[in-house]
Amino acid sequence: MPKLPFSKLSRIIAEESGALQPRLLLINGMLGLLPRYVAARLRPRILRLAGLPIGDGTIIMGPLRLHGYGPISKRLRIGRNCVINTDCFFDLNDCITIADHVGIGHEVMILTASHEMGQAAHRAGPLTTAPVTIESGAWIGARALILPGVQIGAGSVVAAGSVVTRTVPANTLVGGVPARPIRQLD
Repeated sequence: MPKLPFSKLSRIIAEESGALQPRLLLINGMLGLLPRYVAARLRPRILRLAGLPIGDGTIIMGPLRLHGYGPISKRLRIGRNCVINTDCFFDLNDCITIADHVGIGHEVMILTASHEMGQAAHRAGPLTTAPVTIESGAWIGARALILPGVQIGAGSVVAAGSVVTRTVPANTLVGGVPARPIRQLD
């Protein structure tokens, strides 16, 4: 096997370990011992030990999968009195801001990274990122997918299973693939 130059080896090691979050790995190991729907008020307190800013009164019902390169704990903000259900996936390659009183259903995915369209030989081009914001009082239904750069307006509802590709105005029910406005809410 040929030897790699030191600079190339260093770059490869940095790329391969860029998503390693030792403190978060340890905390998630501890949280993994808790069954779903048990200690929902304790989970946010433990996640705060990993440096995640999570507001008072927020409950997390089960495992929360956090992914991203670099200092991901600085890219997630969760407000007060939120309810986050089990098995949600947050891609933290850019910032995710969740305001107060937000409800997030089972297995919701919030993505902040995608790819530019590449050439025919390799369509997944360079990585791009954009933040996601969920404003106060919004409700995201189970298994919804929120794509990079989306803002969910205050008091809005995203129907279960929807794929949100663009910003949702305040107090609007959206649903479908892609999500489209269904009606205005009081």
